[in-house]
Amino acid sequence: MQRHLISAADLTRDDAVLILDTAEEMARVADRPIKKLPTLRGRTIVNLFFEDSTRTRISFEAAEKRLSADVINFSAKGSSVSKGESLKDTAQTLEAMGVDAVVIRHGASGAPYRLANSGWIDAAVVNAGDGTHQHPTQALLDAFTMRRRLVGRDAGLGQDLAGRRVTVVGDILHSRVARSNVDLLHTLGAEVTLVAPPTLVPVGVETWPCEVSYDLDSTLPKCDAVMMLRVQRERMNAAFFPTEREYSRRYGLDADRMARLPEHAIVMHPGPMVRGMEITAEVADSDRCTVVEQVANGVSIRMAVLYLLLGGAVIDSKNVPAVTPNRPEEK
Repeated sequence: MQRHLISAADLTRDDAVLILDTAEEMARVADRPIKKLPTLRGRTIVNLFFEDSTRTRISFEAAEKRLSADVINFSAKGSSVSKGESLKDTAQTLEAMGVDAVVIRHGASGAPYRLANSGWIDAAVVNAGDGTHQHPTQALLDAFTMRRRLVGRDAGLGQDLAGRRVTVVGDILHSRVARSNVDLLHTLGAEVTLVAPPTLVPVGVETWPCEVSYDLDSTLPKCDAVMMLRVQRERMNAAFFPTEREYSRRYGLDADRMARLPEHAIVMHPGPMVRGMEITAEVADSDRCTVVEQVANGVSIRMAVLYLLLGGAVIDSKNVPAVTPNRPEEK
């Protein structure tokens, strides 16, 4: 593992498979009466969130606490940032406190890279989403979910997603999830097709390692997983499609479209879902939809990333310490 996790494109196949395999072991901790490991005891991790977040922040916090790390939550609202403090000043404040890792979400693309390479701070940096650029742990948890569903929980160990076909649908232009998934899934050997209105396809997409289509119906019968993306109105500065009804008619996933998928295919969504627009309630609540699994898997993936960045060893079921209520360190 590298020192930081800034982009899914930075991961090799071996890096990605190591994280997925480690997450599989971490997931077993969730089945224990006490869901904690002493691995990162004495380490301090700061969750530095300059953008609103519920799912990602809570997921990282749960992962950190399950690894017994000391956790500091930093929100830009109500902090010195709202008074004009720069990222550099904030980073130097954290450095003075002696933190070991920073999990950062920022509205500006490239902010985590700047933090990791500026020399302002001597800590591991994990990108929890930056602008419309990258969200590597989301791509990892998506790949983890696909591998579990399409290959198998135990059969998937050591395996990638070679030959699997994944369709990503929706607001590609503003989506860091789409960019991260294209990079990681390509590294893992999957074939990715992006489906979106022409106005929501980024300039230069022809250089991405994927196919592009504007017809959702033609791609569904041949995919193993379809990932629906939320239309990110908060990042839009123009009208990218006529109406919500028109968008839903052409690019929304309903029961009729889901029926065109192969029987083994799964439906994914990074959340939060806008029911009735990009996905109907019937599809969102079906057994083929993995949204709740993705949330649970996100904790395991983030535990694995933090363990490998800060713990520095390969984990397997033989060296995971048994956790019992009588162990003093687990109280």
